[in-house]
Amino acid sequence: MTKQPGRVPAVESDEPAVDATDGRPTLAPGAAVLALLALGWLAAMLWSTREATTSAAAGVTAISLSAFALPGVISAALVAGAAVALAGGNLLARRYGDGISLRFVGAIGAGMVVGLAAALAINLTYFDTSTTNVIAGTTAAAAIIGGAIAGARSAPTVGAVVTAALGTLLFVVAFSQARDPLFDLFGAGDTQESLVSAAKWVSRTESLVAGLLAGLLAFGYLSWARRRAVRHDPATPALRWPAYLLAGAGPGLLLLLAEVIIRIGGRSLLDLASALSEADAVAQTSLGTSRVDNGIWVLFVGALTALIAFGRTLGPAHSDDDEPVDSPADAGDPTDAVEADPAR
Repeated sequence: MTKQPGRVPAVESDEPAVDATDGRPTLAPGAAVLALLALGWLAAMLWSTREATTSAAAGVTAISLSAFALPGVISAALVAGAAVALAGGNLLARRYGDGISLRFVGAIGAGMVVGLAAALAINLTYFDTSTTNVIAGTTAAAAIIGGAIAGARSAPTVGAVVTAALGTLLFVVAFSQARDPLFDLFGAGDTQESLVSAAKWVSRTESLVAGLLAGLLAFGYLSWARRRAVRHDPATPALRWPAYLLAGAGPGLLLLLAEVIIRIGGRSLLDLASALSEADAVAQTSLGTSRVDNGIWVLFVGALTALIAFGRTLGPAHSDDDEPVDSPADAGDPTDAVEADPAR
């Protein structure tokens, strides 16, 4: 066997290779804080929806307002279920180890707790109308599905998705304050054509910035989780690029999943709202299309942003054929060669 210069042959051993991470649970840092923030956001969405529907003068107005508010509640319930399940998974991992079956069962249970609590709050505080049970049931289902998502094996990746999704939801609400100036910037005038064109560009701007924010938040969370893990155990293996890709795309995937839940669980509410008038039917169709487009934009832009940010942290690749650079210590003293030459 020929030895290559500059390489030290590996020491062979009859002992089986042991993974450095065996027996150590994979935790998502800051999961308790994420759970509190997500629950607070869900409570805020439920409260704002209640205020909007109870302030309506007539039942038909309450139906329309409930249909408009349903997407925000469902998205918040998805994130809250995942965040609480993630925090519960950390507790179970510390106490019983990182078993995937136990993690998944605990995640489902945490999502059910959040969903049942939200449904109970809706039934106790909202007016008893035909839409109340629809909102309560759909919200509970979204929280349970969010909890099931948190049962995935890679807890840091789920934590990055929850962080980025929560930041995206907060940004969408904050962005509403900038809509009117952007409409003027994009040339909204008195004609219907200019209004539609401006609305399209405002929506694209919102989706683009939301995707950039989602990707940066996902990358930042995974980088922070990596630094914390290395401080506790330097042998912790680094996450590969698919984890960053999935974390960046996660908020967009959650938005699209929320749309699926809305169209299945909240179908009766959307149909009631669309049947009120032709304008309501057009509005519901337009909003549904806009939400799907927004989810797709956030998915791809977030994934690309996180992947590019991760790629910038990588160093140049080294091949086995690279010649080793001799250090001054390895070069030796030139006088040694003179002393060793018998002809001189």
